[in-house]
Amino acid sequence: MLPEKKNWNYLKEQLLELNEVFYLPEAIENSDPSWFGFLLTIKPNASFNRIDIINYLEKKNIQTRLLFAGNLLKHPCFNVMRESQEGYRVIGTLKQTDIVMEQTFWIGVYPGMQKEMLQYMVEQIKSFVKTF
Repeated sequence: MLPEKKNWNYLKEQLLELNEVFYLPEAIENSDPSWFGFLLTIKPNASFNRIDIINYLEKKNIQTRLLFAGNLLKHPCFNVMRESQEGYRVIGTLKQTDIVMEQTFWIGVYPGMQKEMLQYMVEQIKSFVKTF
């Protein structure tokens, strides 16, 4: 198994107990992803939001990144299109894309990370969640 897959699997195993507040990433059958990051999405019923946990993790020297995705129609580059209502169509409410846009973030799992680093991230995430 490649180092980043080991790191990803380790984080997933360690964070499974937090599945009430996070949607945890999963590889689908017959896929072979290259895991450069571990994606966390905060569930709508959680008592904290993305800004809360990102600020906490960054203060603990755990870098995070936002996912460039979600409801792209809300991106400023679509301002003109939204005003004219031309050049695109929307099916449904896009509720899930809004959740991704507002509540999803990455933590790193690059191959050079040692188990102690991963364990530190797990401890800090669990510590944060316990405060809510």
